[in-house]
Amino acid sequence: MEESIEQWMEDLLKLDTAGDKMTEKQTKILQSAIALFAEKGYSASSTSEIAQRAGVAEGTIFRHYKTKKDLLLAIVAPAMTKLIAPFVLRGFNKVLDTEYESYDQLIRSMIENRIEFLKKHKSILKILVQEIPFHPELQASFQRDVLAKVLERLSKLVAKFQAQGKLIELPTTTIVRLTVSTIIGYVLVRSFYGERPDADWDDDREREETIAFIMRGLGIS
Repeated sequence: MEESIEQWMEDLLKLDTAGDKMTEKQTKILQSAIALFAEKGYSASSTSEIAQRAGVAEGTIFRHYKTKKDLLLAIVAPAMTKLIAPFVLRGFNKVLDTEYESYDQLIRSMIENRIEFLKKHKSILKILVQEIPFHPELQASFQRDVLAKVLERLSKLVAKFQAQGKLIELPTTTIVRLTVSTIIGYVLVRSFYGERPDADWDDDREREETIAFIMRGLGIS
């Protein structure tokens, strides 16, 4: 791979595969698959391209992984359960354990936290965004290992702000869903479009407008 390996990738390559350490060829296959899946998407990447980039015969891939989908799951499933979920929760815990005077302060901290996360884990998150909608196994893993735990923590904070009269009386899950979906939309567009040299993007303005949009809909006027 031409680029330096992201930290999550280094950690993934250290994990056992079915109880066995990865071979050098298996490591190269995973590195190449990660790069191609992130660049072109799973469907557009062929095993022959992965093999060529890894410097191995195509048959070597199928000795380790029966299908291309097995190769995708070998990348995403361990990353989701052992790397991404703990990192997401650890990062969110730093945010959610802080005391905030208002809900907009929490939103701002969440946005800044997720931007830093995405900078460090751009390739795997790009694969997740591209592939989760098309693979039920990944959807179930994401919902169980990431989404459910994050929503539980956020719901408690929302309930606290509602008790203080700082948020409107909607179901906490509704407020969390509206907040998280708006934040994710901003962070993803910022990361995959706003950072382009030719992009017409004022990040300070976009961030503040995103926060104001959420608060206009959910705050107490």
